[in-house]
Amino acid sequence: MIDEILQFNKRFVAEKAYEPFITDKYPAKKLAVLTCMDTRLTELLPKALGLRNGDAKIIRNAGGLVLSETDSAIRSLLVGIYELGVKEVMVVHHSACGACHMSYAHFKPHMLEHGIPEETLKDWEARGVADWLEGFHDTEASVRRTVAAIVNHPLVPKDVVVRGFIIDSVTGGLTEVPCV
Repeated sequence: MIDEILQFNKRFVAEKAYEPFITDKYPAKKLAVLTCMDTRLTELLPKALGLRNGDAKIIRNAGGLVLSETDSAIRSLLVGIYELGVKEVMVVHHSACGACHMSYAHFKPHMLEHGIPEETLKDWEARGVADWLEGFHDTEASVRRTVAAIVNHPLVPKDVVVRGFIIDSVTGGLTEVPCV
């Protein structure tokens, strides 16, 4: 598959198909969106939000979550705020998210089947892998937790607007989640 992608890329560049996407690094709408990596959102989310290339920084991970004060989502948001002029953040989780049922107990047998040694897993268990790979079971509550983690982060300025939403994975309809 990667070789096919590389072949396509050579044609893409040779035909200058990149030209409609040329923009700079600053988000035109001064917006960052933290969302899930779900493939259903790749094109649906920007279209449903009316975003074009260059309008926003879109940060994606499994579940669209902030797991700690130092995780990559917070790091990316801080770079967006302090380096790229982000003034507003949308946290957008989605319906039927796989992270709703994610758990280390589910992953562990697959890891063993793929040759990860039991000893390695025991070491990671002692380091908290079960919490790290745990998903969520209530999407609205997860949005609230993620918004709160951003709003209450000691390095996020109080004048940055942070709001939470759930997008329908089929229709693209947005529902705002009240976050206090």
